[in-house]
Parts: sequence; C-alpha cells; structure tokens
Amino acid sequence: MEPIGRWRARAADDDVRRDGIGLDHDDADWVEVSVPGHWRLEPAFADSSGPIMYRADLRHRPSRPDERAFVVFDGVMYQADVWLDGAYLGDPEGYVAPHAFDVTSLARLSDEHVLAVEVSCPPQPPDAPKRTLMGALHDGSAFDRRWNPGGIWRPVRLEVTGPVRIDRCRVLCRDANDTRAHLRLTARLDSDAARKVRVRTIVDGIVHAEQDHSLASGSNEIAWNLDVAKPRLWWPWSMGEQPLSEVVVEIAVDGRISHSVRRRTGFREIAMDDWVLSVNGERLFTKGVNLGPSTIDLAGAPPEVFRRDVELARDAGLDLVRCAGHVTRDDLYDAADELGVLVWQDLPLRGRYARSVRRQAVRQAREVVDVLGHHPSIAVWCAHDRPEVAALRQQVPTWTKTVLDRWVTRALEEADESRPTLTNSGVPPHVTQIEGSDTHLTFGWGRGDERDLPSYAAAFPRMVRFVGAFGAQSVPDDADGWIDTSRWPAIDLAELAGRFGADADAVQRHVPPLGHPTFEHWVRYTQRYQATLLRHHIETLRRLKYRPTGGFCVSSLADATPRVSTSILDHLRRPKPAFATVVDACRPVIVVAERMADQLSVGDAIALDVHAVSDLHHPLTEVVCTASLRWPGGVHRWRWTGDVPADDCVLIGTIQFVVPDAPGGLWLDLALEHGDEVATNRYESIVTR
Repeated sequence: MEPIGRWRARAADDDVRRDGIGLDHDDADWVEVSVPGHWRLEPAFADSSGPIMYRADLRHRPSRPDERAFVVFDGVMYQADVWLDGAYLGDPEGYVAPHAFDVTSLARLSDEHVLAVEVSCPPQPPDAPKRTLMGALHDGSAFDRRWNPGGIWRPVRLEVTGPVRIDRCRVLCRDANDTRAHLRLTARLDSDAARKVRVRTIVDGIVHAEQDHSLASGSNEIAWNLDVAKPRLWWPWSMGEQPLSEVVVEIAVDGRISHSVRRRTGFREIAMDDWVLSVNGERLFTKGVNLGPSTIDLAGAPPEVFRRDVELARDAGLDLVRCAGHVTRDDLYDAADELGVLVWQDLPLRGRYARSVRRQAVRQAREVVDVLGHHPSIAVWCAHDRPEVAALRQQVPTWTKTVLDRWVTRALEEADESRPTLTNSGVPPHVTQIEGSDTHLTFGWGRGDERDLPSYAAAFPRMVRFVGAFGAQSVPDDADGWIDTSRWPAIDLAELAGRFGADADAVQRHVPPLGHPTFEHWVRYTQRYQATLLRHHIETLRRLKYRPTGGFCVSSLADATPRVSTSILDHLRRPKPAFATVVDACRPVIVVAERMADQLSVGDAIALDVHAVSDLHHPLTEVVCTASLRWPGGVHRWRWTGDVPADDCVLIGTIQFVVPDAPGGLWLDLALEHGDEVATNRYESIVTR
C-alpha cells in the first residue's frame, strides 16, 4: 500500500467541479486539511454543510505488467464523486464500507497523479423522510442538530495487488462447540481476465483449506465452508475467556500470492429464543447499555477513546453495548472482542426514510455484514432503530417499518445466518407486526410515574420481554460552564433542547428548575432522580428474569459533547451518581424486595416479597438472607437460609408487618451472604399519621 500525499480542500461549486479535478490545476489557495477528518473540524469549513472538494497528490512507483493499482477509500461521509487526473472513477455512497477503484491503466501513464474527491453530506430535515443513511450521526440525538459529520473519515490509500484482488471477504462463525467450529466464508474477487486461481485459507498459521476456482473477468462471488477442530471457545466476560484467532485468505495466481486479507475472529455460537440470548448453548440474562457515538471526532480520535467506553460498560457490570443507530470505528469492536462485551449492532437507520433509499439500504446492510461479521462480540443485528416516534404512526402500517425494514431484515438474514436479526427497535405490537420489537420504556420521564413499571409488567408481560431503553435525563456537574445560569432560576429550556438535547417538556414535568435555591442544587436533584429511576427499573427487570424478561439496555452510557441526557457518564467520562447505581444494581448477585410506598400511614398492613437474583452460572448453597426493618426507637428482623440455583431468580420469603406508630423515617435493610460475599440493599419510606 502506498500513502496519499497532503490534502487540500475548498467549497465545491461549478467552477471547482470543472477546473479543480485536473492534474494541472493550481490549488495554492486551497486550504490544507486533515484526512481522515470531518470538514467541520477545520476552521475554514466550521460552518459549512458542504459539498467540499478535496485534492491530494499521489505518487506511484512504476508497476510490473502483472500488477494492478486501486484507490481505496475506507470510509466517506456520506457520498462522493471521485476523479483521478480528471478521469471520473465513480460515486461511492455510504459511510460504513470501503470503496475501491481500479486505476491500473491511469497509473501506468505517469508516476505523479492528482486525486480529486467531492464529498457531500446534506443535512436532513427533522420532520420529513430522510435520504441519507446516517442514523444517529445526523438526527440530533447525539450532537447539536447543526453539526454536520461530513468528510473523508477513514484513510485513503493506493493499493497494489496482483491480477486478482479480494474486494470483499466475509468470515462468519455459524456454530461452535468443544469438538469443532464451523466457519462460513464468502469473498468477492476482482479479476483482470478469465483465469484460474487457488484460494488458500489459513487459521492461526495452519493451512486449513486450498481450493481451485475458475474466474471470469470482473467480479466473481465464491463461498466455502471450513471446520476447525477442537476450538477454544469465545465467551462473554461473565461466562469465560475470550481467545481470538486470525483467519487469512490468500489468492494465488500461477503459484504467486496476488492478494490476501486478514480477519480476527472468535469461535462461538449465538442464538436468541424469545428475547433470551444464549452463547455456546448457555443462556445469558443480558444487562446492557445503549452506546451513541463516542466522540464528535470519529475520524481523528485515538483508539483509546472507543476502548474506554467498552471498558466502562464492563466496569458497570454490563454484558452488552448497543451501537444505537450507528456504526462506529473498528477500535470499539476490537475492544469488545478482547474484553468479552457483546454488541447489539444497529444499522445506521433511525426515523422515517424516503422510498428512494430502499436499494441503497439493502446494499449497505450486506456491506455491514462484510465489514463487521467476523467480530465474535457482535451478537445481534437490528435493521432499524425507532422507525416511528409518534405513537399514532407506531400503530398503523407505514412504508418505513412495513416495507423498508422487511427488505433490510431479509438482506441481513441472507448475508448472515449465524446471528439473530431484529426487524426494528422501539416498535410496539401493531397490525402488521404482532410480535412487536423490544420496548423503549418512558415511565418517569416521557409518561407516567417512575413507580409504574411493576404494575405495567404484570398487566403486559409481552412488553417487558426485552427493554431496549429506559432512563431519565440529568444535568452534568460542569453544566454551569455551558448553560447560562445568570438569571437563575430562569433557564432557557428551548436552548437546552435545541443545542444540548434536553427534553424540555419532561424536564418541566419531573425535574423543574423552579423551587431549587441554586443551580447546583437542581443539578444534584436531576442526578438523584435519574439514579433512583434506574435502580428500581433494573431491580424490577432482574426480578422478572426469564419470566419473561430476557434482558435490558439502559438508555445511554456517555455523551460525545456537553449534553443534558440520559447518560450515566458525562462527555468527559466523569460518572454521575447513576453510574454507581447501575454498578450496584447489576452485580452478579443481588437481593431485592418489593418497593415500599414513599409514604406509609401508621397501622398500614404491609407485605413485601424478597427475591435473590443470581447471574452466576453455578448454584449458591447455604445462603443466608437477613432483613431488618428499623424506625426511630425500634427494629424487627427476619432470617432465611437456603440455596439459590444457577442463573435464576428465587423467592426467599415475604416480610409482613404493620407500620409502627412512630412518624418519621422507616428503613428496610437486606443482606444476602453467599460464601465470602455479601449483597446488600436498602429501601426507605416516611411514616405519617
């Protein structure tokens, strides 16, 4: 591979499109820019929505007659037109997959060339069907809606190969056990002429297969299977180790290697039955979190930025991160592979789309499998995140969720039979999709009270089979640096909504600024409210483990920019109180009781069930559980002993009491002793006459 020279850019117009693509154009007054990069991060284009024309010098050593040269774009946001020395190469679309152009003939004419690329990433109207597949990167949920992520966001290179190049290579682990792992490989080979080739597959340095194929000139699709004997199985971190293997596919022409690709993978088997995931035949109650873009600078951020989010999710006791509405850098998926964190991968679709995008969406769905399918951490594909927001549109057939989502789902299922595929997310049961999808809960924020979940789950158990989002927004500690507090308690909620993502109506309903003596007091109140909601939602869902709940995802992990959001970490990854709450609620073993009312009256008869929840894959024996009910001047205690089965939730007993004639605080403390570990919990209430 040969690097591309320095890049220059300027706003694209008709004159630039006519003159700026040629070899002899004088670009001395163009702005030097970074590639990979987003043009909005360049001072000259900080307010531009594009399109932008890029130019770069390209030097190429003289090639041999049997060599071919390709200009490869690893990623462009979102659409481009490409020229080499004024000759038009093509128009790549989609920011996820690489795009390659054969420049062999042009490269042989000279050693010096100019590559010109016009990149466009048009803003999409918030209330109209979209025409670009950018998902969360372009819908205002992760960044200020005015942000435009356009640019050449991944490297560009000149790649020299032999007469046959591997244009796409898909490596999937279809099934695996202690005896063997079955790999399914698919490749698209670009040949300069009709010829015979030998395809060699190497796993961890050992040749496992050699096959001869006859190719036609141009693009050729081939597929083959491969068995690996006695593999070391890959597991999520809470279930086992994460051994990884390197798969190399080589194409040999007349005994010489023409091209090769490498894919790192892991041997495991993923399945989902009624929203319960299983890995290598063992079921897993999935505790997860939604992950938005880790940073506004997806192109230039160091790999540690993406790895850190996976580490923080694991530190919180979570098994899964959901790349909500976007595809991110390879660094995140590599980290998930190494750390044993499962990934729910959305395609970059969110909201409504124009009918014209169907073909493009189907093509990009297949490309996502090509690019990411080898990662063992990816457990689930989801075709579309929140296709409809309005409640009425969720209940009636629409083109987006009835037609587009089914086409994209079919494309994912045809490309990858090794993983479950979900049609969409956040769609309740309706006439054309009786089963519905996972549920996005809004109790205590979008609607209702944060205490409503237990009664809702009892009335509609289907709706809590998997809860894909829940939470409340809070204000981070440093918000006084970017929120105008000079007229406190008057806060410009419209600005908080437009620039910083706040749900102004929900803020006014549940955590209104009015009534708080200082801004800092209000900030702490929003954070406490968020932590309380998350704690009790998680406890409720874990208590419903497999009956019927298969798992959940907290609404968001962290912010990419300063935000008022549902995240449990701010944009600098400083934890809010909700982070510690999630850590405690997601420990492998917890003890929970039904929740007391905020206020109790003297003489009320109360009965509270106490449960033990274990995510450990071995039973706990001789467990001791104690409960202490305390009030000013008194205490009452209970004690139980017994066993807790592996990976289960069990009823320990029922606490029954009459509220004492002691107005003031009432505290219920629980402790569960198992071996050297102790799980504790506390519930509080106020007693009134």
